[in-house]
Order: sequence, then structure tokens, then C-alpha cells
Amino acid sequence: MAAPRPQPLLLLLVSLLAASAPRRADAWGKEGHIMVCKIAEKYLSEEAAAAVQDLLPESAGGELSTMCPWADTMRFRYHWASPLHYANTPNVCNFNFSRDCHNSRGEQGMCVVGAINNYTDQLYTYGDSPKSSYNLTESLMFLAHFVGDVHQPLHVGYEEDEGGNTIMVRWYRRKANLHHVWDVSIIDTVMKDFYNKSMDTMVDALQTNLTEGWSDDVGHWENCANKKATCANDYAIESINLSCNYAYKDVVQNITLGDDYYFTRYPVVEKRLAQAGVRLALILNRIFDKKKADTTPLYIQ
Repeated sequence: MAAPRPQPLLLLLVSLLAASAPRRADAWGKEGHIMVCKIAEKYLSEEAAAAVQDLLPESAGGELSTMCPWADTMRFRYHWASPLHYANTPNVCNFNFSRDCHNSRGEQGMCVVGAINNYTDQLYTYGDSPKSSYNLTESLMFLAHFVGDVHQPLHVGYEEDEGGNTIMVRWYRRKANLHHVWDVSIIDTVMKDFYNKSMDTMVDALQTNLTEGWSDDVGHWENCANKKATCANDYAIESINLSCNYAYKDVVQNITLGDDYYFTRYPVVEKRLAQAGVRLALILNRIFDKKKADTTPLYIQ
């Protein structure tokens, strides 16, 4: 028997509820998430790469990067997951897990840092006998996405402006909100200006920087004292500091952001994409490669 069709009044009510719900922009946009995971894939150990392949859905075509935007596409299906993409601070330039990691109902752990730790714990059950009760395919896709999210500075921003979502600006001539500028506009402009509008060319350049310009920094990016858990808390602290020192700095409502803002901010975006990729690989190697569980370096060459 066919399912009953929704009545017009019900459709209207659903539309009104959707329109009135709080909205937050997607982190990094599709391209940013794909780039994070393309970088991570390059540094997976053989064991970790095999586990990732085993967990990926057939639709991924064998590439983790194709599924990294997945969590943004599921927001209307998994309403409970919306707060897991970000964390807000009470308009201060520091992040405190017990104070800031909760949803609108005050449930602790319901933020991007809690999500990264939770899905990491779930993935540690991979290979257990009896079989894990978790949907580890979704755990992997959520984890890969949220590691990208926590590195977008305004995903750890001020509660008052919803991480820059309510700050309206012009990106050169185009209207946008500040959050969208950091999710999408800077990346799009960089790809157009420096990489011939090619995401693959930009990924190659970021990987080159990992072995050249940032080579002395990568070891610090990998530092994580939590051998079993993650250092997502540290990544959130980095992001709120970058939000204060770069994203929010000198920005007011309806300002036009042009070359001065762009040329001092795009290097931050590029580095955060690279850091996210390196750290995602680090987390996955720890989870799936028992030989690397107590060693952190990726030996990027």
C-alpha cells in the first residue's frame, strides 16, 4: 500500500518550521571538506587505508574524500546532529569544554569537540568480536567531516553572532555573511586567483607546502598527548584564537572586505585545511593501525 501523501496544511507547517529554525552555514563548503580528506588520504598507513576502504559505502568509489561533505547533506535527516558541527563561546576568545560544549538544551558533549571524541571512540570498536553495535560507516564519515569543521575558525566563534552567521558583509561586491566568507568565499577566490580554479591543483600546492614551507611546523601539528582520545579540544582553542585575531578582527556589520582582508586571511585558511588533513590522518592511523597507536609522526616526505 502506498504511503499517504502529506496534506497541504502539514506541508505548510513543515515549511514554516524549517524557515524559522536557526541556520548555520556549512563548514568549509564542499570543496574545503574534500581537500581536507584528500590530504588525509595521502598520509594513511596501509592498515588504516584498508580499514577506511572496508567501511566506506560503495557510493564513495573507494575515496574517503568523496564522502567528507556527507554530514552537511544529512542535516535535515539528522536534526540532532546540527550542534555537532560547531561550538560557541560566550563572546570570549577562549574555549572551555565544560562551559561551551553543549546544545541549546544544555546537553553536554553536543558540540564539534564532543562529536570528534565520540566518533573516535566508536571507531575503536572496529574489528571487535562480537561485531560493533555502531554504524561505523557513518561514524567514519561524521569523524572525517567534523575534524574539518573544528579547523574552520568560525566554527568555534561567538554565540552572539552564531559564529559570524549574523554579521552581514560584502566580499568585494557580493553580499555574504562572515561565516560564509570563511567557509566558501576565501577558498573560491584563492582557487580562482592562484590555482586556475582547480581544487586538485590547490591540494597539490598544500601538500607541497607540507614538505617545504610548513615542514618545520608539521611535528607540532601532530603533537597530541592523548594516546587513546583526540586533541580536538586543542584544535578548538586554536580556532577561537584565529577567529578573534583574524576572522572577527576589524569587521563590523555591512563592511566591504577586499584585498587587505583577503591577502592577510587566505594563508590562515590554507594552513587550517592542511592541518585538518594531517590531523585526520593521525587520528585514523591511531584508530586502525595498532602498530602506530603509540607513535604519532606521519613522516611526511
